[in-house]
Amino acid sequence: MTQNSTLRLQKVGLALALMIAGIVSIILLARNGLKFGQRDFTSIAILLSGIVFYAGIIVIINMFENETLLSVALLTPSIIAVGIFVYGFIGWSIRVSLSQWKGLIPDYTFVGLKQYIGLFHDPRFAIDVRNTAVFTVAFISLCILIGLGLAILLDQKLKGEALFRGIFLFPMSISFIASGVVWGWLMSPAEGNRITGFNLIFQKLGLDFLVSQWYTTPMPWGMVFTVIPAVWQLSGFAMALYLGGIRSIPEEVREAARVDGASEFEIYRYIILPMLQPVTLSAVIILGHMSLKIFDLIVAIGKKDLRLDVPGIYMWTTTFDGTNYAQGAAIGILMLISVAVLVVPYLIYSMRTEAEL
Repeated sequence: MTQNSTLRLQKVGLALALMIAGIVSIILLARNGLKFGQRDFTSIAILLSGIVFYAGIIVIINMFENETLLSVALLTPSIIAVGIFVYGFIGWSIRVSLSQWKGLIPDYTFVGLKQYIGLFHDPRFAIDVRNTAVFTVAFISLCILIGLGLAILLDQKLKGEALFRGIFLFPMSISFIASGVVWGWLMSPAEGNRITGFNLIFQKLGLDFLVSQWYTTPMPWGMVFTVIPAVWQLSGFAMALYLGGIRSIPEEVREAARVDGASEFEIYRYIILPMLQPVTLSAVIILGHMSLKIFDLIVAIGKKDLRLDVPGIYMWTTTFDGTNYAQGAAIGILMLISVAVLVVPYLIYSMRTEAEL
């Protein structure tokens, strides 16, 4: 009993010390701030002080030995942060999109759906939607086909499988900006003395009929060429999903099919591929939401070429170059809705599947 009482007193003392230290630090920082040279670290210091204060609260809650209460206490900061910095900003963006804010001075005058109606009558936004549709369909289709093909090849128990897996997955570690710059050079449409990349290789090999204008090809075909670096970068991700799905299928299922006289092609066609439908759905959702939000890769390849324009680029130029914050917010909300239309049904499906299990 004495040891338990001593331990409780130590925990209470630790909790009080943390809470007092946190409160005192917040008050002092709010009054005096924290600067090193020309940089102001006040906000970061107040955040850390708040964490210290909350750590004291966690210590007290832990003394009650209630796992549910402790779980709620540990999750509360994350829930608050998500509520403010995700849903709070989404709400603020919706408010801005319903206003007539244009210029550096905020103007929250309510104008209803004026910004959205204007976008649907905007020829540039129509180009953006078409480009996004072309990019999304080509990107998802090629990633799934190549990823599935690579997964089937690796499933044949090849020597050096780990090496090949690493090679196929390596492009994922490169940022879209870096790969976009390199691929922009490889697919350069320059001619004459400035010819570079693939066109230079084709020219040196005497394959002039393969020389192309690449992403500067008239719309919408120029957009198709921007899919090449995206597929190169993420087909390995699709491969990893499919390979994991194939390896999760019990070997006994394949053996039973072989005993019944099924060929390897029939095993994949009638057994494995149907069982991979949940993996395909996951791949479509993940790759689809990436393609709908694509921005950095397109900017790195074609800068702000209207032929490669997508909603993300239009939103950036409208908001920060044109200071039309209301219309920029409207574009952002439409992008959010397009992603939600793809992701929300999948989340509902996943929750129902888990409930059935």
